[in-house]
Amino acid sequence: MAIIGLHTIVYSSHAEEVRAFFRDVLDYPSADAGGGWLIFAMPPAELAVHPGDEPRQELYLMCDDLPATMTELTAKGVTFTKPVDEQRWGAITAIALPGGTEIGLYQPYHPLPPR
Repeated sequence: MAIIGLHTIVYSSHAEEVRAFFRDVLDYPSADAGGGWLIFAMPPAELAVHPGDEPRQELYLMCDDLPATMTELTAKGVTFTKPVDEQRWGAITAIALPGGTEIGLYQPYHPLPPR
């Protein structure tokens, strides 16, 4: 088997603005797949499987210093939609994306898998 990575999709009625956020605010490099459809390079990923009554997926960006990352992103005009929630496994908040959606931002305290 040759799985080479993880492809994540964010759906939004404001796709151009969300693409600009990933390109201009987060500075993620991208490739144009045609017609302005940007595919962004992402940092290393991990996958957790949690028990739940309803199937769903969640998307979080990870950082190594949540307060510093929040300060840097706030200076770039980012709005946070949730207060920081401290848990034994990490600290978490959420970032507003254009169009009313949000994406999680998370500083893990748990051991990270080998890269």
